[in-house]
Amino acid sequence: MDYLPRIVDDLLEKKMRLFGGVLIEGCKWCGKSTTAKRKAKSIIEFQNPATYENNLEIARTRPDLLLDEEKPLLIDEWQVAPAIWDAIRYDVDKTNLKGQYLLTGSATQLEKAPKHSGTGRIARLLMRPMSLYESKNSTGEVSLKKIFDHQQKIEGKSNLELEDIAFLIAKGGWPSVATVNEEDALLIAREYLEAVIHEDIQALDGVDRNPTRVRTVLRSLARNISTTANLSVIKKDTELSDDVISEKTIADYIKALEKMYLIEDVVAWSPKLRSKTEIRVTPKREFVDPSLAVAALRATDKDLLKDFKTFGLLFEALCIRDLRIYMESLDGEVFFYRDRNGLEADAILHLNNGDWAAVEIKLGTEETINEAAQNLLKLKNIIDMREPKFLMVLTATKYAYQREDGVLVVPIGCLKN
Repeated sequence: MDYLPRIVDDLLEKKMRLFGGVLIEGCKWCGKSTTAKRKAKSIIEFQNPATYENNLEIARTRPDLLLDEEKPLLIDEWQVAPAIWDAIRYDVDKTNLKGQYLLTGSATQLEKAPKHSGTGRIARLLMRPMSLYESKNSTGEVSLKKIFDHQQKIEGKSNLELEDIAFLIAKGGWPSVATVNEEDALLIAREYLEAVIHEDIQALDGVDRNPTRVRTVLRSLARNISTTANLSVIKKDTELSDDVISEKTIADYIKALEKMYLIEDVVAWSPKLRSKTEIRVTPKREFVDPSLAVAALRATDKDLLKDFKTFGLLFEALCIRDLRIYMESLDGEVFFYRDRNGLEADAILHLNNGDWAAVEIKLGTEETINEAAQNLLKLKNIIDMREPKFLMVLTATKYAYQREDGVLVVPIGCLKN
C-alpha cells in the first residue's frame, strides 16, 4: 500500500531541523514506525524477535555501541531499553548535530527512568490515528488555518453520507485498514482491542490486570464517551456486570490505558467570564480513536444508525480526534467548555498565541444547528477576553456555509488543518 501523507510529517521535519533527536509517541498501529522509517537511514527494532535479546543486552551494558549506525538512526519502541535514552542525550550533547535520532514509543511506563529528561536535545511529537483528511475521506475544502487567519470564504461539499460516517467511526483512522473492506475493518478494530486486553496492558508495567475487568472498564468508558462521567459514574456503570470493581482499580486501569495512549480525555477550558457563572472542570471522556469505543461495545456501523444518541456521541469523538490532529499542526490545543447553566461548546480551539474559536458538534438537523449556533453566540458574549476568531457548528451534513449571524456550518467531510 502506498504511503498516505500524514499531517505530522511537516512537524517531524521541523523538529528534526531544531533538535538532535525526536521522540514520536502514540498508540500502536497509528503509523509511528512507518512515518519515522521514511526519514531514517538505519533502524534498530526492539520488537524484532530475531535481534531482541542481543540488542537488549547491548542496550543494558554498552548502549553507545547501538548508536554507531548511519544517521538519522531510528530506534523503534525504545522504551523497552530505556538506558539508550541517556546514551542518545549524551551523544547529542557531544556532537551538537541536529536530526540524528528518531525514537518511537507506544507506552510511557519505563523499566527504569532515564537519568536526564532530554530537554533541549530530544523533542517530543504526539502521533494519533489518521484524520478523515489524511485518509482521503474529507475533501479539505475548509482549512482551519485559513479560517483563523480570515483568509477563506466558507464553502464546500462533503462526499459523505450518514452511512459513510458511521462506517468511518467504526473502522477508525488506523493506516493498516485504510483500504480494506467493511467486514475486515471492523474485525481488525476488535482484534486490536483484544490484544490490548490480553497482552499489551499486561506487559505495560508488570502489573497483573484481570482481562475481564479491563474489558468491563473499556465498555463503560465507551458507553460514557464524550461525557464528563467521573469514577463514581463509571463504577456504577460497571456494577451492571457480575464483577464489582472499586474506584481505585478503575483509576488504575484508566491510568494504564492513558499510558498506552488509548485514552485521551478532553480538559475543560477556564476562560475569564464577565459573569460569576461556575465552570464545570471534570474532563470529558474520549478514546484516541472512536473505533475503540465501537469495538468495546461490540457494535457495528449498522448499530450506530439504529441508535442516534450513541451515534451522536461517537460522532463527537470522531470530530475531536480530527480537531486535535489539525490543531497540533497549528500549534494549538482542543478543550471543551460547560458551565452550571448548561451553556457549552463541545470544542474550544485555542492557539498558543491566544487566538481561540468555539465549536459545537452536531450530526445536523436544522433544529440542532440553530440551537448550537445560539449557544455559541451566548458563549461569545460572556467570555471576558479577545473576541473568538470564529464560531462553528461541525456537522455530518453536506454543505459548508456561513449563516447570517456569522456562525460557520462545516461538515467534517470538508475540514482539514
